[in-house]
Amino acid sequence: MPDDTVSPTGWGHAVPAAARLPRSLLVLGGTSEIALATARRLIARRTRTVWLAGRPSPALDRAAEQLRRLGAQVRTVAFDALDHASHENVLGKVFAEGDIDMVLLAFGTLGDQAHDERSPRAAVRVAQTNYTGAVSAGLVCAGALQNQEHGSLVVLSSVAGERARRADFIYGSSKAGLDTFTQGLGDALYGTGVHVMVVRPGFVRTRTTAALPEAPFATTPEAVATAVELGLRRRAETVWVPGGLRVVMSALRHLPRAVFRRLPL
Repeated sequence: MPDDTVSPTGWGHAVPAAARLPRSLLVLGGTSEIALATARRLIARRTRTVWLAGRPSPALDRAAEQLRRLGAQVRTVAFDALDHASHENVLGKVFAEGDIDMVLLAFGTLGDQAHDERSPRAAVRVAQTNYTGAVSAGLVCAGALQNQEHGSLVVLSSVAGERARRADFIYGSSKAGLDTFTQGLGDALYGTGVHVMVVRPGFVRTRTTAALPEAPFATTPEAVATAVELGLRRRAETVWVPGGLRVVMSALRHLPRAVFRRLPL
């Protein structure tokens, strides 16, 4: 199915596109700049209730207050991606409060490639955060959405997962696993009323990436938020940000390995 088409499952074609935007939103990774840009955009459209899940911190409290000033009812919940044993209990309490129209899985860590290659423990932490933690939380939320028989699970992946690069293969491998998991989960939930969408941004300008050299096709949290909204309206399964990266990455993915190694990526 093309990326910009609307799935015939769930709400279907008869429902206006605006009605596919959520009234209630659960953000896993409540201090993520991309997630907060998305929340702001959705609040301006239709969203009225937001749960910000993350490690308790002043940053999480500030994020909640900023969204409240936009008119949303916002609650925070203590959530640790690495504490897999707690996910079912913590997230189950959120869903017990009422239906959630959309879950945005936005937590993750870039790591430090040079350091992590010398420290297997640090590399494992990247993998456990970006992949294992996401699998655990994603399955808990998917089960809850399926019980509701409606809702969207939106997962922030990355173009880094499309092909291993020397510069970031630890991070990229974790995102490749996450991307594959999300696609498979979408297939498993097809026809249940639950919409699963994977978002593949390129280099996003945030505080986290400020010290890194900017890559081609760099984008912003606001641009990702716009793409998420359009994807929700279309019931898309895959969203690239910017859209041109789809063609670029398709070409790079099929380059012979000997050629790909020589590229300044």
